[in-house]
Amino acid sequence: MLEEVERWLSTRSWSATDRPLHQILAAKQRTGRTVSVVLPALNEEETVGDIAAVIRHDLMRQVPLVDELVVVDSGSTDRTSEVAAAAGATVVHRDEILPRVPAVPGKGEVLWRSLLVTSGDIVCFIDADLRDFSSDFVSGIVGPLLTDPDIDLVKGMYDRPLGGAAGQGGRVTELMARPLLNMHWPQLAGFVQPLGGEYAARRSLLEQLPFPVGYGVELGMLVDALHLVGLDALAQVDIGVRKHRHQDGQALGRMAAAIYRTAQLRLARGHLIRPSLTQFERGGDGFEPRTYSVDTEERPPMAETAEYQARKAA
Repeated sequence: MLEEVERWLSTRSWSATDRPLHQILAAKQRTGRTVSVVLPALNEEETVGDIAAVIRHDLMRQVPLVDELVVVDSGSTDRTSEVAAAAGATVVHRDEILPRVPAVPGKGEVLWRSLLVTSGDIVCFIDADLRDFSSDFVSGIVGPLLTDPDIDLVKGMYDRPLGGAAGQGGRVTELMARPLLNMHWPQLAGFVQPLGGEYAARRSLLEQLPFPVGYGVELGMLVDALHLVGLDALAQVDIGVRKHRHQDGQALGRMAAAIYRTAQLRLARGHLIRPSLTQFERGGDGFEPRTYSVDTEERPPMAETAEYQARKAA
C-alpha cells in the first residue's frame, strides 16, 4: 500500500461514534449548511418506508439535521411511491425531472437528476433496499462534511454479511472494483466499500462531476472526485453493518461489466468496440446465450445543464 494511503487511512477514516450528534448539530448551526437525503428507489416497497420513517423521526423531528428527504422513484411497478410518501418523504418520479432529456434506466441516472429536485448544500445518498436501517448511516457520513471544511465526499464503510457469513457481501467490489482501483488508482485503495450506495458530498462537488447512468456511478464518482479535489478531500466512516437484498450471479456479472466499462473510459477515454455482455442460462436444449447491453452513456456535470444554471441564478 502506498505511504500516502496509509497516512490517509489514519487521518481520513473514522467511526460514526467519533462525532457525537450534538457536535454535528452545533457545526450545522454554526455553518448554516443544509442537508438533503436522497433515496433512489425501484420496486422497494418492503424497505423504503422504514428507512424514510427512521430518517424523518430521528433526524428531522427529534433533531434538525436533515432539511430535505426525497425519494426518487425510477419507474417502480409496486407501491414504492405510496409507501415512501406515507412515511413522510417527498416523492419525485424520475421522468418528471428534466423532461427534455429522455430518461434511461439506471441508478446513476436517478442520482444525477436528483440534483435538480434537491437544494441542500450537502447531499446524502442512501440505497432504498436496506434492512435494519439506523439513522447513524446518515449522521455518520454527513458529520465530517459539516465539521470539517476540507472534506468534500464521505463514503460509508461497513461489514456486508452474505447468507449469515460476515464479510462475504460485496462480491463485485472484491472481484472487480478493488482490483481495478488498486492497479489503476492506487490512491483509492484505502476505501473499504468503494461501490457502497451510502455516501454524502458537497453539492459544489457533485454538480461538477459526470454521472455514469448505471452501476458504474460509484466508481466513476470516486475516480473523478480524486482528480478534481484530491485524496485528502475524500473520507470514509464506519457505520457498522449493512443488510440488504443480494443480487444473483448473473446480475452481478452485468454490474461488473458496467463498472469495468466506467473504469475503461476513465483510463483511456477510448472507443468501446463491443459494449455488451453475453451470459449463459441452461434451457431445454442446453446452455443458451443471453446478451445484455452494457451502459455506455454518461450524463454531463449538472453545472453545465441549462435548467440547473437557471435554478441557481433564480
